[in-house]
Amino acid sequence: MANNDPSHDVHHVLRVRNTALRLARSMPASMTVNIWMVDMAALLHDINDHKYATSASGTTGLADIYDKMNTARAATLKRIIDNVSWSKEKRKRADGTWSEWEEGCVELRCVQDADRLDAIGAFGIMRCAAFSAITNRPLYVAGNEDTAIAHFHDKLLKIAGSLKTEMGKQLGVKRHQAMLDFLAAVDDETRETSSLE
Repeated sequence: MANNDPSHDVHHVLRVRNTALRLARSMPASMTVNIWMVDMAALLHDINDHKYATSASGTTGLADIYDKMNTARAATLKRIIDNVSWSKEKRKRADGTWSEWEEGCVELRCVQDADRLDAIGAFGIMRCAAFSAITNRPLYVAGNEDTAIAHFHDKLLKIAGSLKTEMGKQLGVKRHQAMLDFLAAVDDETRETSSLE
């Protein structure tokens, strides 16, 4: 992860970890949550991210970790990590392969919400700009569908509605509003700079 840009660096992972643990501890007492599993899945959730992993980097590292664990625990951890992604969940729901286990796994919900919360709000805005810079994606060009601003409409503004934990939903409201305020400011500044008067 040392070579990852600021949108997916170790600081992102630590924010996700801290938020996931906070969400896990906020669950009702009637719900059993494996805190160790939440902690490990949050720390490892981006190791195999297709945007950064090479064929030898992430897979080998995770395999070494799984080899040191008992089989059942390793299988659960792998399944959680493999299903954190927003786009993977969207795809699996669309093709009918999102399972009852994935829907009900509280540890997965905690890590998913934590990762998604870091994609929205103030940090989400900064992460979107950082990823746009590293991939040479324009911030905003009127009519261009491959810009940082288009990414807000394509994905980021939909995230608050996909949050699953009660605390995650509460945190998502404020972060969603921060993005709406930011986009309103972009619209205002675009109008101010788009014509000569």
